[in-house]
Amino acid sequence: MGFEALKKIKAKHFAPIYLLLGTEGFLLKEVRDSIIDHALEVDEHDFNLSYYDMEEQPVDIAIEDAETLPFMGERRVVVLTNPFFLTGEKSKSKVEHNTDRFLSYIQQAAPYTILVIHAPYEKLDERKKIVKQLKSIAEVIEGQPLGERELMAWMKGRAEQNGAALANDAAEELLKIAGVNLSVLAQEINKMAMYIGAAEQTISVETVKLLAAKSIEHTIFELIEKMVHRKIDEALAIFYELIRNNEEPIKLHALIANQFRMLYQVKDLSEQGYSQQKMAGILRVHPYRVKLAAQQSRYFSRNELMKMIEDLAEADYEMKSGKVDKRLAIEMLLLKLAPVK
Repeated sequence: MGFEALKKIKAKHFAPIYLLLGTEGFLLKEVRDSIIDHALEVDEHDFNLSYYDMEEQPVDIAIEDAETLPFMGERRVVVLTNPFFLTGEKSKSKVEHNTDRFLSYIQQAAPYTILVIHAPYEKLDERKKIVKQLKSIAEVIEGQPLGERELMAWMKGRAEQNGAALANDAAEELLKIAGVNLSVLAQEINKMAMYIGAAEQTISVETVKLLAAKSIEHTIFELIEKMVHRKIDEALAIFYELIRNNEEPIKLHALIANQFRMLYQVKDLSEQGYSQQKMAGILRVHPYRVKLAAQQSRYFSRNELMKMIEDLAEADYEMKSGKVDKRLAIEMLLLKLAPVK
């Protein structure tokens, strides 16, 4: 993440072209918004701020706008989104792009325009001349999913922006409860910083447990955690609470099945000697999810996990074919899946 670039943006030292590249949309949206906020006054947005979706509009129109002098202001900001012509992927879009015009512009960009190219992709096609030229000219800011250490540092930084500190155990608890979505984490940290106010300086684990909104994925994780530790009564209590909250049993079944498949995959890869970071890449999930799955999978053998997956598949068929009441099917599953003492 281009922290130096962000410092320059906040100091109003702008590059003529920014390439925001990566799949972590929240981070890149914040960079984009920071460019706009520092480059333009709010009352200039109507005249000097434009957005163009490359899956719906040709790049020629955006370039014409970028070459137009700003109206009643010092500069213009033009934002291009979804520039699929920079990738090797085929798009369903029927829009034709004059990439020569785009290439000509980036080689001699208008001094009064900030061109922001938001490319929500893991990578671009480095074989293309247009990509090589763009990456050599533009200020490139990458926003890829954060690893656990980076995520913890980002959370602490977010708390500091709100005038608070975030204790290590509180950060760990918040990740367990809220998951790894940065937008959700930002909202939760902002809320907790406001709650503790100036009197307290640190967001504690108690504050997290009191205020954090639990995702349903976390609730399922807790349910399986109870089963792991042979607390079947508490697992059933969590299930009944979900039912009282009008959660659909088939949806709950799917989430439980997904978690057990994850446990099996992590168990299998771990026994093959893969690191948690490598497993995250293979399974295409956040490393923190792999870490939690690895902790739970230690309590089961591969055979036990496979038997659970088979039981879940059978229950899925019986529920969807109407052979058994959906709620009863999950109750029986929880009793069956609970490890024997």
